[in-house]
Amino acid sequence: IISRLYSASSTSNASQAEEIRSNPLFNKILIANRGEIACRVMHTARKLGIQTVAVFSEADRNGLHVRLADEAYLIGGAAAADSYLQAGRIIDVAYRAGAQAVHPGYGFLSENAGFADQLASAGLTFIGPPAEAIRAMGSKSESKRIMQEAGVPVVPGYHGDRQDVEFLRERADEIGYPVLIKAVLGGGGKGMRIVERPEDFDMMLESSRREAVKSFGDDRVLVEKYLATPRHVEVQVFADKLGNAVHLFERDCSVQRRHQKIIEEAPAPGLLPEVRQELGAKAVQAAKAVGYVGAGTVEFIMDTATQQFYFMEMNTRLQVEHPVTEMITDTDLVRWQLEVAAGNRLPRLQDEIKCTGHAFEARIYAENTESGFLPDTGRLLHVQPPPTSSDVRVETGVRTGDTISVHYDPMIAKLVVHGDDRADALRKLRSSLAAYQVAGVHTNIEFLSRLAASPDFAAGKVETGYIDKHREELFSEAAATAAPDAEKIALAGLALIADSASSASARTAGGKQSPWAATDAFRVNSSATQSVCVALNDQTFVVEADAVTVRVSRESGEVVSEYRGTLPEWTPRAFGGNLSVLLGDRLCTASVVFSRAAAEELVVFADGVSMKFRAVLPAFEHADEAGAGSGQSSVAAPMSCKIVQVLVEAGAAVEKDTPLVVLEAMKMEHVIRAPASGKVSEVYYAV
Repeated sequence: IISRLYSASSTSNASQAEEIRSNPLFNKILIANRGEIACRVMHTARKLGIQTVAVFSEADRNGLHVRLADEAYLIGGAAAADSYLQAGRIIDVAYRAGAQAVHPGYGFLSENAGFADQLASAGLTFIGPPAEAIRAMGSKSESKRIMQEAGVPVVPGYHGDRQDVEFLRERADEIGYPVLIKAVLGGGGKGMRIVERPEDFDMMLESSRREAVKSFGDDRVLVEKYLATPRHVEVQVFADKLGNAVHLFERDCSVQRRHQKIIEEAPAPGLLPEVRQELGAKAVQAAKAVGYVGAGTVEFIMDTATQQFYFMEMNTRLQVEHPVTEMITDTDLVRWQLEVAAGNRLPRLQDEIKCTGHAFEARIYAENTESGFLPDTGRLLHVQPPPTSSDVRVETGVRTGDTISVHYDPMIAKLVVHGDDRADALRKLRSSLAAYQVAGVHTNIEFLSRLAASPDFAAGKVETGYIDKHREELFSEAAATAAPDAEKIALAGLALIADSASSASARTAGGKQSPWAATDAFRVNSSATQSVCVALNDQTFVVEADAVTVRVSRESGEVVSEYRGTLPEWTPRAFGGNLSVLLGDRLCTASVVFSRAAAEELVVFADGVSMKFRAVLPAFEHADEAGAGSGQSSVAAPMSCKIVQVLVEAGAAVEKDTPLVVLEAMKMEHVIRAPASGKVSEVYYAV
């Protein structure tokens, strides 16, 4: 896949870049990151003939970025604090490997001014902005002061240094609820809390500070007015060391969950031409105000009704969503970073940058969308991205067999599409999502498919509250009560039968067929019929198959559907296989993945959707599985995590939804609330 992911990157401008280049590019660079962004940087470096050095943690020993690099070095334990945040070890590796520059990617040390200073002192080039610009823009309060002085509009709020709780509470009262508490340093939704009521302010402030310290080492916050129906619009800017600064148009990142983006597009839909022009001008103005160099993103919050926009923050790095900008401008922004870091002029000036078509990026996450988007962990048993082309990119750092761990962000990949216009790009996004197959962990792929099919989204009516306002159509609670999809049930049953026969055949000595090992239900002078039970959404179905018929029935015996003329073909592979069968007059194909460790679960990918089934084992196979059960009144962690705070004691009386425990997983905090009113009988852990 990797060799085909970036075919949309600009190659037509290579000769132009050679003409304006005055300094040679680096011979070798170290990438102080992991996952898909490390792979992304390596791809461009390889095209330019630049050698790459990877660093990795114990958890990433077999990571894709480690395999793609020319050299790789272990720098510490699985936790980011023991590896990817160890600036000294990274600089030491750069020296040993003979790297001339360090690309920070995004996250980790990418916006750490101290790291940039250390690299400069060590004689290494930081492929990013000057440390002074990082400091100025890294502080949300300082950046807003600078923007105000530069004439860039900012959101009303308190951005000062005083941080005592009572004072901040008073400022919130003056601003008026709802308010937004944000970490002074940071981004990605970390340390951000919406406070709807005065009585929640203290708890939300404490939670924001705790998360900010863990993510950024600083618990300072600012308090701003929260706009009820805003859009999140940002502008990609680029500047060189020669005084040139440009924008590469805007992106809309309004559709979010937990204050984190899941789908982005460029250009932003529905903007007035004069607003679009002013956005770009103000973004360049903001970059120049801090003497910016390199890739940056100026983020604005926009009133949906008036299109009045306010400066939020500037991210002093390459953004996760930079590919949509590359798609509409036919550029390679990593190449631009390397050129600028080498001291060369921007590859294009403002009048040379054109916007062509429309692009979307959908972030594929390991998360359970039906449980509040809780991150998921586990082994990727099956990963099959859609076919790539000049209009479809898949940027990833994982492949089949890799593990999504609790230590890092749960993003699996970024799916990026480009079209002649928004409707064309959206059609490609839908078809690519339908073709994307991932098994082994929960993913948000089907949720993204529903989002891409939402009428209001298709009309460009986006805002940050979109998911909550369209909850009924975006979430699949109705699936449990919907009429069963008999074809998918039949495919699940046939896959189990075929896999059983294939496994038995493989067990015969020397691979030779043996009638005693056969599991095809052959009978002399009798119809050979096999049956299995599969469960779907708490409903159990019986699938019976013989040479010419497949019947799907409920446990009660009621026939749901019956198909004749079946011609099944099963091609086994690791963890599953591909099935082709004639059900009635329709040829059905499916990719099936088994998870032996999860109570005989199987996932059926067919017709652009995935359905998870459970093989219902005979009663005697359940004899050893009986346990104490999980009481409905008990509270268990919904994922692998660390307990950060226990908010109640044994004997306490609580109401439904009372906060009980605060968990930390994948750098984010999650509050576990009481499932019902009652009394806390026991607390098993303490912090």
